Amino acid sequence: MNPILALIIANIIWGGAPPIFKFALQNIPLFTLAFIRFFFAGLIFLPLALKNFQKISVRQWFEVFLVGFFGVFVNITFFFLGLKKTESINVPIIASSGPVFIYFFSILFLKEKPKLKVFLGMLFALVGVFLIILSPILLDGKKIYLGEIEGNFFIVLATFGSVFSTIIGKDLLKKVNPYFVTAFSFLLSSILFLLFVPKELISWSFYKLNLAGWVGIIYGIFFASALAYFLYYYGLSKVNAQEVGIFTYINPIVTVIIAFPLLNELPSIYYIIGSFFVFGGIYLAEGRVHWHPINKLKQKNF
Repeated sequence: MNPILALIIANIIWGGAPPIFKFALQNIPLFTLAFIRFFFAGLIFLPLALKNFQKISVRQWFEVFLVGFFGVFVNITFFFLGLKKTESINVPIIASSGPVFIYFFSILFLKEKPKLKVFLGMLFALVGVFLIILSPILLDGKKIYLGEIEGNFFIVLATFGSVFSTIIGKDLLKKVNPYFVTAFSFLLSSILFLLFVPKELISWSFYKLNLAGWVGIIYGIFFASALAYFLYYYGLSKVNAQEVGIFTYINPIVTVIIAFPLLNELPSIYYIIGSFFVFGGIYLAEGRVHWHPINKLKQKNF
C-alpha cells in the first residue's frame, strides 16, 4: 500500500473522531467508552506485539507505561471531558498546536535559544489557539459560556498529554517495536480507565446502549484505534518522520464535514480567524503548507 495514502486515511479517520465521539458520549459514559475502546484495540494489536516480541528493560517498560498514561489516559480523559462541553470542530485546531507548546516548553524548561522567525510564527499560532479557546466570550459578550471555555481548556490539557507522550516515546520507538508499544500502552492505560468504570455503572448499564453508543464503540475500537494506528505506523516506517506531522492538517477539514450533519456545528468567524492564525503561524515557522500531503500523494506512483 502507498504509505502516503495510508497516512492520509489514518488522519481522515482521526479527523472524524471528535464529532463521532461527541455523538457517542450522549449515550455512553466517558470512562466506559474509553476502557472498551483501548482494551479491545490493545487485544487486536497484541498478536502483532507478540510476533515482534523483544526483551525490554524495566526502564523501557516504565516508559511504555508513561506513553500510555500521557498519550492515552490523560489525552483521552481530557479529550472526552472537553467534547462534552465544547464543539467538536475546535478539537483538531487546538490539537494541531502541539508543536507550538513543545517549542515554548523547550525555551522555558530546556533553555533553548529561540530563532526569531520560528518564535514569531509560533507566537502567531498561539494567538490563534487562544482566540478559539475564548471565542464563546467574543461571540456573545453578554453571556460568558464558562462551560465551553472550560471544554476548550480541557482539549489543551489533552494536547499536553499527547505532547508529553511524544517526547517520552520519541527515543523509545527507536528501540522498541511500535506495535509492542501500542498494544501494551493501550492495555495498561485501559486498566486506569477501568478504575473509574464501576462508579459510572451505578447510574448507567449496557442495556441503555443505543445507536450513538455503538457507533462510538465500533469506531473507537476498529477505526480510530486499530486501523488508524496500523496505517500510521506503516506510513511512519516508509516516510521521513519529519514529514508525518504535515498530514494532521487534513483533520480539521474532515471534522467540519462530519460535524455539520451529525451535530449541526458550523465554524464561527473566530474559528476561521483562529485557524488562519494557527496554520499561518506554523507555516511561517516551518515553511510548509497544509495541502502538502495531497501534493506528496501525487508525487508517488501507485
